Amino acid sequence: MLSKDIDRPIKRALLLGRIIGTAAYLADARHRRIVRRNLRFAFPDWTQAQIRHTTRHVFHHLGTTFVEVCQMAAASREELMARVKVVGSELWRQALAGDRGLIIVSAHLGNWEVGMQYAACFMQKPALGVAKKIRFQPLNNWVHRQRTRFGNEIVYKKGALPDMRQALRAGGVVAMLVDQSRRREGVDVNFFGHKVPATPAAAFLAIRCKSPVLPIFCIREAAGRLAIYVDAPLKFEWSGDLRADVQTNTQLITDAVERAVRTHPAQWLWVHKRWKKYYPHLYPEYRLRRQRRKAREERRQRRRAG
Repeated sequence: MLSKDIDRPIKRALLLGRIIGTAAYLADARHRRIVRRNLRFAFPDWTQAQIRHTTRHVFHHLGTTFVEVCQMAAASREELMARVKVVGSELWRQALAGDRGLIIVSAHLGNWEVGMQYAACFMQKPALGVAKKIRFQPLNNWVHRQRTRFGNEIVYKKGALPDMRQALRAGGVVAMLVDQSRRREGVDVNFFGHKVPATPAAAFLAIRCKSPVLPIFCIREAAGRLAIYVDAPLKFEWSGDLRADVQTNTQLITDAVERAVRTHPAQWLWVHKRWKKYYPHLYPEYRLRRQRRKAREERRQRRRAG
């Protein structure tokens, strides 16, 4: 049984998260459409009722995640450790015991922010996290403080590869979310049966540094408690052809993410336009906004030239 001190904030997070999520679901028609289109694309055999039901739960999940992050902002190390459990802790400890460093791959699934903080407490050593910088600087500063308050270090994606390589060669831990990628940086993989770009960084570093790759996901269970699920280290394939090996093993990482998302579909970030590069028809409003921005830029350039 959970103690009342732990049980109370969990129930509060679930209640407030449901309220916030329901409000967002009703008010944010644009993201509601994106979630439904993504779900229909990823699960073509689902009924409309399943898609509507899961869409509501996606927003409830995001609301609860927001509340949990706010709660954890003031939590002590001991409170955080009591709030989260680990499933597969021995796999994690074995992976840490090597001398080649460790690459943790995860996704925008469950509560990835709390999972990052918990990792430093569990490992009793910091991880080097790779993140995308938030444009609104005050929010970026606040999030950065939360991510680093138990010792983690954060580097931003642009130009992060040398820092990651140095950390691994020193026997450290590198953690990254691998379910999103910029078009210019990614290699093509299949995700839910459809082609998308994915970051090759984890596969490239694993090949170069001979580091194990461990999939870890912070999932919210039915009762509201967060649980870190640790999978076995991925068994990479090696052929000696760097380009081919990066491609093959990036697909293996993507497959691990897909398995986790299929197990907990309402807890993934379906508001993200994941398939926009190869299937832009899924997001016609996005295409229209891009066309309008391009037209405005062309008009500005013509005025400057004239």
